Amino acid sequence: MGREALCTCRWGGERAEVKALLETNELIVRGELKRKVPLADLKSVRVDGDDLVFKVGRESVALTLGAKDALSWAKKIATPPPSLKDKLGLKGNAKALVIGSVKDLALAEALKGATTKAATKAMIVVAVVENEKDLAKALKSSPTGTPIWIVHRKGKAASFVETPVRTAMRAKGFMDTKVSAVSADFSATRYSRK
Repeated sequence: MGREALCTCRWGGERAEVKALLETNELIVRGELKRKVPLADLKSVRVDGDDLVFKVGRESVALTLGAKDALSWAKKIATPPPSLKDKLGLKGNAKALVIGSVKDLALAEALKGATTKAATKAMIVVAVVENEKDLAKALKSSPTGTPIWIVHRKGKAASFVETPVRTAMRAKGFMDTKVSAVSADFSATRYSRK
C-alpha cells in the first residue's frame, strides 16, 4: 500500500502541517491544506535536503519528510506501478487458463494475448466468480498444483466478496498468497494448495 507522513507542506504561497499520503496513483494531502493529485501531474520531482520538491501545474510544492524519506518517496513517484498483467504473473510467454466470463475491461486488457485453453500450458488459472457455485466449478476445472487467481466483485453491492471467498478456499485446502486490485468493481486473490 501507500506511504504516509506527518510533515510541513509548502504549496504555492501556503504553508501548513499536514498528513501526506503517497498512494499507488496519487498524492493526498490532508490537514490544514487539502489536495489530491494524480502522480502523473507531479513534475520536476527531486530531493532538496530534507524536502521532496516538485511542481503541480505552475505551483511549487515542498514536503519536509527528512532526507531519507524524501529520497524514498521520489524513487516511488519515479517508478511506475506494475501493470495488472504483471501483477497476475503473466510476464513473457506465461499463459493463463481463464474460467468464467471476463466482463471487466481492465481484466480483459490484462489477459489479452496471454490465455490458453489447454490446462497443461497454463502457468496460472484466472477464475471469475460471482457465487459459491462458480467457485466450485472453477476449482473442478483447474489443474492440480497450478496457482489460481479468484476474481470477485468488491463493494457494498457485491455479495460474494473477499471474506466469503477466502473462507471457502481455505476450507478446501487453499492458502491465499497475494491480493491485487483489478478495477473499481473487481478484486483478485491468488491461492495455492497448502
